[in-house]
Amino acid sequence: MHIHVLGAAAGGGFPQWNCNCPNCDGLRKGTIKAKRRTQSSICVSSDGINWVLFNTSPDVLQQIQEFPPLQPGRAIRDSGIAGIILIDAQIDHTTGLLMLREGQVKREIYCTDMVYQDLTTGNPLLNILGHYCGINHHQIPTDGSSSFEVPGAPGLRFTAVALKSAAPPYSPHRNDPHPGDTIGVLIEETSTGKKCWYSPGLGEIEPHLPALMQQADCIMVDGTFWTNTEMIDMGLMTKTARSIGHNPQSGPGGMIEVLDAYPQARRVLIHINNTNPILREDSAERTELDRHGIEVAYDGMDIIL
Repeated sequence: MHIHVLGAAAGGGFPQWNCNCPNCDGLRKGTIKAKRRTQSSICVSSDGINWVLFNTSPDVLQQIQEFPPLQPGRAIRDSGIAGIILIDAQIDHTTGLLMLREGQVKREIYCTDMVYQDLTTGNPLLNILGHYCGINHHQIPTDGSSSFEVPGAPGLRFTAVALKSAAPPYSPHRNDPHPGDTIGVLIEETSTGKKCWYSPGLGEIEPHLPALMQQADCIMVDGTFWTNTEMIDMGLMTKTARSIGHNPQSGPGGMIEVLDAYPQARRVLIHINNTNPILREDSAERTELDRHGIEVAYDGMDIIL
């Protein structure tokens, strides 16, 4: 199984356009050791030809251009993207759908009923695509009892489970969370049995998750914030990381402590906010991750299982 990181940053990317935090300002001025990152997305393939895209960030056109396998050039109109799985309905994971509107071939969209509702009502991106390429919507089951496949991407099987999270601000049920607002996915290559657990938005380790993570040869999880009060401490927000659906890396119950329980897997943090000190490659926080064998995703990262 080939997993390619198209983008590793949280919403807004790194540096964020309107942010002058020490990370963003330092990257622009060249005073810190760090890499630019676009907004989070991965693609996965078993054969290296047909790919499943997870989320479509606003940076999707740049991401496709920087990864040639997604444009194999077999015909006048072509794409290596066989299907698109949406983890949630957030802007930074769905806006790129509008950039993929050209052509007559319908986009194969896999998402939960909740995400489909949000993207046909509060933020009707899927309705807009109906005026261009159109879509085929495939409902994702979220109870973990059944798996699904993307016919155009042979050799891969997907099992999704609902995660506790809030729907986007434009969702009709913003203040009434439903199962399926956000999901995590266990990706399996059927020929080898290799598995990757992918959950870029993970606010809590719920009881049904350890058994799934234990199966994984690679665990790619929420790397948004280093501390629970990161945005409060910088004066950028009045809410904690956990209250907006992101388990921080540090502290009791943090992602470092969680990932230490799975030494069998390659462990990678993705969806990293621009304020997070782990973006600085020589920071004390990055050294702490290294000590635990935890990696920080970057644009262009390849993982072969």
